[in-house]
Amino acid sequence: MKPFPRAEISRCALQSNLAQLRLIAPKSKIMAVVKANGYGHGLLNVAESVGILNFVESVGKYHGGADGFGLARLEEALQLRAGGVEGKLLLLEGFFRQSDLPILVTHNIDTVVHHESQLQMLETIKLDKPVTVWIKIDTGMHRIGFTLDQFDSIYQRLLQCPQVAKPIHLMTHFACADEPDNKMTQTQMNAFEELISGLDGDRTLANSAGTLFWPSSQADWIRPGIALYGVSPVVGDKGTNHRLIPAMELVSNIIAVREHKAGDSVGYGAFWTAKQDTRLGVVAIGYGDGYPRNAPEGTPVWINGRRVPIVGRVSMDMLTVDLGADAQDKVGDSVQLWGKALAVEEVAEHIGTIAYELVTKLTPRVLVELLD
Repeated sequence: MKPFPRAEISRCALQSNLAQLRLIAPKSKIMAVVKANGYGHGLLNVAESVGILNFVESVGKYHGGADGFGLARLEEALQLRAGGVEGKLLLLEGFFRQSDLPILVTHNIDTVVHHESQLQMLETIKLDKPVTVWIKIDTGMHRIGFTLDQFDSIYQRLLQCPQVAKPIHLMTHFACADEPDNKMTQTQMNAFEELISGLDGDRTLANSAGTLFWPSSQADWIRPGIALYGVSPVVGDKGTNHRLIPAMELVSNIIAVREHKAGDSVGYGAFWTAKQDTRLGVVAIGYGDGYPRNAPEGTPVWINGRRVPIVGRVSMDMLTVDLGADAQDKVGDSVQLWGKALAVEEVAEHIGTIAYELVTKLTPRVLVELLD
């Protein structure tokens, strides 16, 4: 029996999702976003699967992969370089220290510039060669980025800085693209296009939600994150509605089956009490593995071809499910917490969170295994 719990990652699903995103945005290059350990799927697993050039043994030839990778931190980019990944890498939060800049040059890593302190660091250092910069414009997210009023002066300073490669690339980030009826996204697009009209450099606006729901935001580059992993960014929607395939199946096993009497409780705080005689299954996964402690009664798991509800509180290492009075499930049977049979988007809705959080919060106790 394989170790459990484990996250089984499908290489084929990742490659299929990349191909589908190319069909959705045929005129754009793809910056595959692999921050947060590849959204919990394993940074190098994803890079290997959707890398800039992949050899597919089943067909005996190479196929084109992503055009680049987007990351949050320099350490993630260096992991990819150490793993043999070539091609464009972009730090989406930019660099944090002036001492990072020579490292960017050595390893040919692009950087976002979103704050004047970063510009000051560029203006006061001498590098062996210029750094490729993407200036981030705040069109409405109001998190990081230069305001519309700041843009002209910042852009001119970047143009005059010898440490910055030319042309300078241009980007923004959507606040409400995961709400397809929200007009703010169009407002942001209009502001961006008006501001940068006539300027050189590549443009990128669309994250996953922009790519799927706002086709006019598909500029020179798209930056799909969650969609690459087969998950929809929109609450109430599923990746399968866009011909995307879930790339992760989180699985564990039953470690005990118990006869349970009506009126008996289970778990910490005697949180749940059986209304009738039943059988309970104990599953080897808990909040110590990243499965949310606040998963309410009725949150489904998938066992032997059917949905089974969680009962009682999720513990650090275990959770309990109501198998039913006539259940034939046994110790060792596989349990899918989410995956192809049970969409992570649905599980997230039951728990009151988003699928992003579920897939990225798995702890190191969960074995992440890349499969074909």
